[in-house]
Formats: sequence, structure tokens, C-alpha cells
Amino acid sequence: MAFKRSSPLPGFGLTFGYTVTYLALLVLIPMGALSLRVATHMTWAEFWKLATADIAVATYRLTFGASLAAALLNAVFGTLLAWVLARYEFTGRRVLDALVDFPFALPTAVAGLTLADLFSGNGWLGRFLMPLGIKVAYTWLGIVVALTFVGLPFVVRTLQPVLENLDRETEEAAATLGAGRLRTFFSVIVPTLTPALLTGFALSFARAIGEYGSVIFISSNKVFEGQITPLLIVHRLEEYDYTGAMALAVVMLVFSFTLLIGINALERWASRFQE
Repeated sequence: MAFKRSSPLPGFGLTFGYTVTYLALLVLIPMGALSLRVATHMTWAEFWKLATADIAVATYRLTFGASLAAALLNAVFGTLLAWVLARYEFTGRRVLDALVDFPFALPTAVAGLTLADLFSGNGWLGRFLMPLGIKVAYTWLGIVVALTFVGLPFVVRTLQPVLENLDRETEEAAATLGAGRLRTFFSVIVPTLTPALLTGFALSFARAIGEYGSVIFISSNKVFEGQITPLLIVHRLEEYDYTGAMALAVVMLVFSFTLLIGINALERWASRFQE
């Protein structure tokens, strides 16, 4: 006698339809409308000219370069922070663990203003860095600091569950076989953490690319020096250059969509690796 398999989610048809409709209204339709508007309002040659203009290329270089630098910093220091939170018990651990999510709750404009004040020439941190010849606020370095701040939680929260569920018996077996702590870390722990680390890195990188609020307050915003691509899009809109703004938006949309596909591929690879 054959039994019909029941869905674990009651009302699957209704909930699935609601989910697809919700995503279509918020994501698919706006993306499709933007692409359609670009396709109907400009030729490929016009789009390429606007998307590869000197000022646009300068913003791409700064946006992607600073985002990559911030993601790399988060990959290193986020791993250390996740390791401390997952492996050690100490006074104030819960407070530190809660502070990791602080960039999620803090408005990005407030973060930018705070970082700019801290790292300015007379700020609490800037007054010690300026005599050393290190200028952070209103430079590309300040942009990296802001992007590092907003992207850190993605690396920590991706790695922390993996570290907490890591089998300690494997490490103990390596130790009994004569492996030192350093060799155990690189031979046993690092291969297990690599998929999650790559995912956290990609998420941090993606978050940094779309950041706007915190960057404009700590960057100089000078043309060809301190302009990020989202800021250039806003300037194009303020100048009523909707065609130029749409061209830049499509470039960012294509790159973000490609990055999203890459992140999903990394997550699938990580799940197969952990199995």
C-alpha cells in the first residue's frame, strides 16, 4: 500500500506562493525593471561609454579595492575573534559576543560619524596616529576601516558555529600522534574551517561593496580619489542624469548578482565538505 508523503510545512502551496510573490515584488521586479529601462533607453555603446568612463572606473577601483582589503582584514581578525569566543571562557565573554553584532544594530551614518571623529587629527585615536604619519580619516584608509567595521560580524558569525561544533577528539588524536599545536592547527583545524572562512569572506566582501552611509562621512569624497560607486550614483541622480545613474546601477547589480551566485556555490561546497 503506497502512502502519500506529507510536507513537513503545513500549507506548503500557500506559503511557497507567498514567498515567491514577496521576493518578486521586492527583488525580481525592481531588478527586471531596472534592466529593462536601461535596455530601452540606451544602446549598448552608450551604456559601455557611461559604465567605463574615467570617473566610473576610479570609483570601481576604490570600491572593490577597499572592499577586498576590508574582507581580508576581517578574514584574519574575525577568525581570531571567533576562535576566542568559541574556545575560551572569560569574564565579559557574553558582552564581547554581543558587541560583535553591534554593526548590525548601529545606523551606518552613526558609525561613519563616530569613526571619522575617532580617527580625525584631534580624535582619540587619530592624535596618536598623526605623529606617526598615519592619516586615517578622509583617506582611502578610513574607507577600509569603515568597511572592516560593517563586515566583521559576517566572518565571526559564519566561523563561530563551526568552531563550536568542531570535534575535539580529532585534535587530541593528532596530539597523541606527536603533532604540535601549530601543526595540529594547520593540518586539522584549518582544512575544516576553510569552507566557512571563504563563505564569511565572500559575505563580508559583498556587504562592503554596497556600503554607503558609513563611508561618505569618513571619506574625502573627492572626485577620482575618495568617491565610491554608490556615492557617484547619488551624484548622478542629484544632477538628474538618470541614464548615467542607471548604467552604474546595472554594473553594480551584475557584479552583486554574480557574487551572490558565488556565495551560494561556496555554501553548497561547504555543506558537502562538512558531511
